[in-house]
Amino acid sequence: MKKRNVILATMALGLALGMSASAEENTTTKTINVAGKELEVEGTDIGKEGTFTYWSAFTGDSQTWDQWRVDAFNEAYKDLGIQMEVQFVPDGAGVNNGKLLSAIAGGTAPDLVVIDNATSAYQYAAEGCFLPLDDTLTQIGLDVDNFFEGMKDVMYYDDTCYLIPQDSNVIMLFYNPDVAKECGLDPENPPKTLDELNAWSEAMTVQEEDGSYSRMGIIPWLDSGEDAFTVPYIFGADPYDAETGKLNMVSDQMVGYMEWIREYAKKYDAEKINSFTSGMGGMFSPDHPYMTGKVGMTITGNWFTNALKIYAPDVPYKVCAVPVPENGRANATSYGCNVFGIPTGSENADLAALFIKFCMQGVINEDNFSTWRSIPVIDAEFDNVSLTKNGDEIYAMEREIANNPECGIPALCSVSSELSQEFQALREQVTYNTDTDVKAALQTLQDKMQATMDAK
Repeated sequence: MKKRNVILATMALGLALGMSASAEENTTTKTINVAGKELEVEGTDIGKEGTFTYWSAFTGDSQTWDQWRVDAFNEAYKDLGIQMEVQFVPDGAGVNNGKLLSAIAGGTAPDLVVIDNATSAYQYAAEGCFLPLDDTLTQIGLDVDNFFEGMKDVMYYDDTCYLIPQDSNVIMLFYNPDVAKECGLDPENPPKTLDELNAWSEAMTVQEEDGSYSRMGIIPWLDSGEDAFTVPYIFGADPYDAETGKLNMVSDQMVGYMEWIREYAKKYDAEKINSFTSGMGGMFSPDHPYMTGKVGMTITGNWFTNALKIYAPDVPYKVCAVPVPENGRANATSYGCNVFGIPTGSENADLAALFIKFCMQGVINEDNFSTWRSIPVIDAEFDNVSLTKNGDEIYAMEREIANNPECGIPALCSVSSELSQEFQALREQVTYNTDTDVKAALQTLQDKMQATMDAK
């Protein structure tokens, strides 16, 4: 799908659950209360009842939140005889371990999935694992034209809609203002360019007499830096050209990103960095290096604010757009998103789509933002998220970045998953073998994956 400019869209608040032409309209509005949250539901009889199945990729706190959402839906539609059974399936709702593919092949797939890896989901769509959604979404009155234009890159394959983003995330630079002040940096004037980021990192880094580190400024491959194409895209790379159907792994921006990784690893010694990070926790752990003061900055998503609130409420933070090189996408992001798909073979696509529409309403968006800082996929829905939006730095920054026409989802193609894995392996090679010829290695990867894609 060709990139489009982001447009501001308008979408009515609430649940306008428009149904098939033959359905009998019921304009009765009721208010339900689920776990202390009040939802207004416009009930409409779609002329069908029954139970449908849902596989969710979420775990931990995310699972708790999704269960609340499922409970709310079931409460809203129990009088119409519509209920959803949820199963929490690890490894991306069975995408990463092949469980979903096996279920589709065996005729036992769920009616709906939510997948936490848009790149993998897109490859599944390209392989025919999901039903086309255009007619179904029209039937239930969900207008996809109201979504951020950049989101449509993940929604459409070959001009047909197969996936619907649940929400989105904005990748930002988190930095500790106290550490900045300690190092003689101005926390009110954060880095905007890659050179400035490198300078901040050097100023924040503390190396002991034995050569070990007690604090580092930033670790490029930590947190969102672990993702294959998130940071490269912000740096200006386009791993795949949808217009030509060709991979583009040897652009100046991609080479520049890999050379940044290589030079950073060379300067600070990748093995010493590896020793430094040994035993540190992930983003939702009190042992995350930002929370323990081991790093002064990290590139990660809006969800990190929730982790800080839970595990390190006294650790200060500020945010800014990810600094970029001269040819990068300034003040932009690579959208991260969870996506809905209706697997091939579903006999309840209309009911599954009903839940998708349900999840787009303002109350669900507000709770999602309150809990995870995840943003609506429709700009107008920002105005329906009342919580902390006035004067809230994170909120304002997320909305500003999300509206940048440069935003998008990179490398979506029929080999998205394999390309991501191969690229991550190459990046690790570059990190620990700093003599690697970056451009030559990227060219080899491009040739290999292009051949794989052409053969499909």
